Amino acid sequence: MIPATFDYVRPASVDDAVQALADGGEDAKVLAGGQSLMPLLRLRLAYPDALIDLDRLGALREIRDEGDSLFIGAMATHHQVIRDPLVREHVPLIVQATETVADPAVRHRGTFGGSLAHADPAGDLPAVALALDAVLLVRSSRGEREIPASEFFVDWMTSAMEPDELLVGVRVPKLGAGWGVHYEKFHRTAQAWAIVAVACAVHRNGDGIEEARVALTNMGPAPVRASAVETAVRGGPASQDAFRTAAAQAAAGTEPPTDLHGSSEYRAHLATVLTARALAAAAG
Repeated sequence: MIPATFDYVRPASVDDAVQALADGGEDAKVLAGGQSLMPLLRLRLAYPDALIDLDRLGALREIRDEGDSLFIGAMATHHQVIRDPLVREHVPLIVQATETVADPAVRHRGTFGGSLAHADPAGDLPAVALALDAVLLVRSSRGEREIPASEFFVDWMTSAMEPDELLVGVRVPKLGAGWGVHYEKFHRTAQAWAIVAVACAVHRNGDGIEEARVALTNMGPAPVRASAVETAVRGGPASQDAFRTAAAQAAAGTEPPTDLHGSSEYRAHLATVLTARALAAAAG
């Protein structure tokens, strides 16, 4: 297939990109790594009037330490994120999930911010951002604002960003001592989207669980926190029985889809099994 005709803009600075996005109106699209957008263009499922290529914006590839948190630039590639020593030390859950994204070729081109802005509920990183209480920084000609991950993902491939806003980076709170993490993913093949996945972070206090964060991938039109599981685990023992009991509530309040890869009931069952595994692995 051949994409529909569009204007191509390749800005040299973030300010130029923001201005181009404002000039392009609601029918402008941003090209980051292109691993999700290019197939949509070829199939004419997206037909923007303007395409704004961010490839020259090296400033958006920065990963830096900000004290209690890390800043990850929106244009940092998956490959870069996986190998960054700051990410590996302070937020290893991001590394675990990103290592499951597609294949090495895609990870060398696809970007951290692009995956989040795409807001695909079957994508790996939205649930991770939710579990880590990440904050997404967006910029427009009106200025910059921060959007918590809990408010960013609105619906299927729909985020809280306005049409003229550009995602410039993500601030992720560091996980300190006592935290364990795990990303448990069930998929058909190594390169496929998750049928269901669980992003989990657990803070142990001796033999008990002080806090747990659990977010689910592909269990609805947007990633969702399994709040019932978090409540059930908090203050309890770090044991397999406790995790299985809590995980039985993983699908509560979710809207798992039915498609060629499984029914909603199948996904609800998977969420229960995978959540118990993720909790156990994160708790060590």
